[in-house]
Amino acid sequence: MTEKKQSDLRRLLSYMKPYKGLLALAFLFLVGATVTEMMGPFLIKQFLDEHLVPRNFDQSALVTLFVVYIVAHLLKVLFTYLDLLYFQNIAFKIVQDMRVEVYEHVQKLSLSFFDRTPIGTLVSRITNDTEAIKDFYVSVLSTFVKNIVFLIGILVAMFLLNVKLALFSLVLIPIMFAIMVLYRRKSAAFYLEVRNQLSVLNAKLNESIQGMNIVQVFRQEKRMRKEFEEVNNKHYSAGRRTLKLDALLLRPATDLVHIVAIALVLGLFGIDALKSPVEVGVLYAFVNYIHRFFQPVNEMMMKLSFFQQALVSSSRVFHLMDEKDLAPVQKGDGNPQVVNGDIEFKNVTFSYDGKRDVLKNVSFHVKQGQTVAFVGHTGSGKSTIMNLLMRFYNIKSGNIVIDGVDLEKFEEQEIRKKIGLVLQDAFLFAGNVKQNIRMYNEEITDEEVKEAAQFVQANTFIEKLPEQYETEVVERGAAFSSGQRQLIAFARTIATNPKVLVLDEATANIDTETEDAIQTALQQMRKGRTTIAIAHRLSTIQDADQIFVMHDGEIVERGTHQELLSEQGLYYNMYLLQNKGSLQKAL
Repeated sequence: MTEKKQSDLRRLLSYMKPYKGLLALAFLFLVGATVTEMMGPFLIKQFLDEHLVPRNFDQSALVTLFVVYIVAHLLKVLFTYLDLLYFQNIAFKIVQDMRVEVYEHVQKLSLSFFDRTPIGTLVSRITNDTEAIKDFYVSVLSTFVKNIVFLIGILVAMFLLNVKLALFSLVLIPIMFAIMVLYRRKSAAFYLEVRNQLSVLNAKLNESIQGMNIVQVFRQEKRMRKEFEEVNNKHYSAGRRTLKLDALLLRPATDLVHIVAIALVLGLFGIDALKSPVEVGVLYAFVNYIHRFFQPVNEMMMKLSFFQQALVSSSRVFHLMDEKDLAPVQKGDGNPQVVNGDIEFKNVTFSYDGKRDVLKNVSFHVKQGQTVAFVGHTGSGKSTIMNLLMRFYNIKSGNIVIDGVDLEKFEEQEIRKKIGLVLQDAFLFAGNVKQNIRMYNEEITDEEVKEAAQFVQANTFIEKLPEQYETEVVERGAAFSSGQRQLIAFARTIATNPKVLVLDEATANIDTETEDAIQTALQQMRKGRTTIAIAHRLSTIQDADQIFVMHDGEIVERGTHQELLSEQGLYYNMYLLQNKGSLQKAL
């Protein structure tokens, strides 16, 4: 086993530490089940050698033997049940702890990590891989511990019956161990490929379902089905290789050793019988113990595939848990507060991939209460301004200052509370309308929720819903129109009473009638607040105090709507394109 796999195995076992007491109890039940299991053949041996063969039918002795045999089996059933119950309960608790730990770590990762990692891959690691790890605790660990104790019990019983044959039986252990080692070495790469292909399969499935409307509109069903079949076939081929290996090295190999062992034991007994009489009970008991010896061996061999899958899955899960690309952490130096909302970017340069700069030495100043807008073609860097202000990413160089204090010195809670963000695609969570507006912040009262909805005129449709603010929201708010989802998002932002508003194409998905209502609400919202709008439609930002025109990561023009039109530069050309070459609306 490589050092990496040994480390992963130690890490898996470390999750058992909080449950030492339960493990000790489960182990006691396991020992009890093993002892009572071993008593069966030994009691039958007693019956054969001391009663049946010598024709000694002492009634009281036979009744005692019968009662002990029945009680032993009843105790075995009880101990086995308790042993299984405790081991599986511990296993489920451990996997529950691990899933929570993985999910908490994923929440701390930076957006750049999610930019480069397919969602299906993440889902696969949190669900499928942790499920495979659960099999390690439920099927593998409990099985190995139980069967190792069982094997020790069998060997002790064998030595009590016949030392010479018991010593011979010890030779079986290194043979079985060699088969296990060979299987583990051969199967590691196969199971890694299976898990990787499963992640690709989940990613493809996630992409297909999320984009189903586009798939159907452009009649891409055949192409998507073909691509899915190709990915599915690769997963099948990888799984088939593991099945072939399992079929060769698991049960067939152990069965062969089993048959050879029985033949040799019978041969040795036959040789001894030529020299001196052999006790029938000893022969029966020893052959029985040989059979029982291979029961746990076969069971452990069959669980090796689960063990290998668990090691591969744990490696993938631990790789995710060790991911260092964490979201920027607010230091909170001196606990500064966002009071006015005065914002300044000073020579800010930023790159998403560390290779190409999407912002190049950008500087601007937004005074308290001002409304500014960023416009430009797709990929010019507009939304990156918003991402950096919200501190979703770390800047490469330069400074971002709010109220004269460096952004890094604010606590994350202060930034999230005082800077309200509304995105182009409003995301609603499962729950009800009220919960989506207050975002489960119980400090926001029901009355404040209604006031926020009324402020952005969302109450006009919410109050017409069957349950009004208690109306359930299905996944991502699919039952609402895009305009209704955006109105709820506006109410959500206003409910926190932010000092700064950041609107990222916030009216792009809203119809004209709804947009008019939103624009009226926005005028109210902007009073006393600093507002930064990322806009595509220039008609929505004509009243901004200042407009910044972005191109290739730089601010190439700045000024009011009229000033920029008079310059007849990039903004002027964009305006002509959006108004079909007419300047009448601007004049």
